[in-house]
Amino acid sequence: MSNIILGGMMLKAVFFDIDDTLFDTSGFAKLARKAALNMMIDAGLPLSSTEAYKLLREIIGQKGSNYDKHFNVLTKTVFGEEKPLLISLGMINYHNVKFALLRPFPETISTLINIKAKGYQLGVISNGITIKQWEKLIRLGIYPFFDEVVTSDEVGFEKPHGRIFEVALNRMGCSAENSVMIGNKFTEDIMGAVNAGMSAILVNSKLTTEEEKRIEEEKLDVKVISNISELENIL
Repeated sequence: MSNIILGGMMLKAVFFDIDDTLFDTSGFAKLARKAALNMMIDAGLPLSSTEAYKLLREIIGQKGSNYDKHFNVLTKTVFGEEKPLLISLGMINYHNVKFALLRPFPETISTLINIKAKGYQLGVISNGITIKQWEKLIRLGIYPFFDEVVTSDEVGFEKPHGRIFEVALNRMGCSAENSVMIGNKFTEDIMGAVNAGMSAILVNSKLTTEEEKRIEEEKLDVKVISNISELENIL
């Protein structure tokens, strides 16, 4: 193993979040949802594109992104009952557009190759449904890089709960002190990992003034990078 020391400890394992860390989840999801709604509108949904997207966002906020019947709720809200044709059109178009756009960030694969070549164990710690998260890794073409994939669905606890990090560390056979978590969410990924005794690296996200102050005052073992490719200079 080469280089890396974070927090004064030699690293052995590197864990990643998936969404908005390894690929642009938010960007492609927005496009796919809008395409699905436009198809539903063309087939009889009596809303404008703006109205439909606002309503869908409200439903997603209430039900959560892992809920699989957003379009069912949308049609029932609008019509007072579910509309199978509109739901099916929405779902099919959403998935068609999603799969067509699903790509890792340009630097993701080369970065994973570089880190793996240095001898690190690589893992995933993700809030989400197990099958869906595996599907993303497979469609992105990056699943072979990871030694372990741990999801909140199978563990029963979501980040930042310490249990999901504990399970991931146990499966990888490594200690928290020799591990780092890389993700885009300060509370779930960064503080969850730090509270579990790990180092952490925030990517594709900016710290608030309060978060910066907390890192400084508590002397947290946290680094911030703007692009996943910067990991090659840290690890």
